[in-house]
Amino acid sequence: MKKIAYLFSSAIILIACESRTYEEISASTPIVEKVTYTKDVKPIVDANCIVCHSAGGAASFQPWTSYTQVKNHIDNIINRIQKPVGDPQKMPQGGALSPSQISIFIQWKADGLIEN
Repeated sequence: MKKIAYLFSSAIILIACESRTYEEISASTPIVEKVTYTKDVKPIVDANCIVCHSAGGAASFQPWTSYTQVKNHIDNIINRIQKPVGDPQKMPQGGALSPSQISIFIQWKADGLIEN
């Protein structure tokens, strides 16, 4: 009888435990300091967007090679990076930014689109 009670309580504990990935935890942690384009946003854009959003890229008609260009398209960027995988308007095409990277764009807008 003790073994059954032990197994039952162990099962309850295991089921009650929450499992979250590092990205999920990071995404829910508020960013304390102000997000800036140069320090926070530009590295994400350079690593994930420039291949299409620069001269010769598939989206060269809408370049994002400068602060002003990214700032002027921030609403569209935030909308598109949050679309579900499989949506033809999802950016970056063929991939996805992490929740923490998406949070950086959202926080940058909330902080006032600071350049440096």
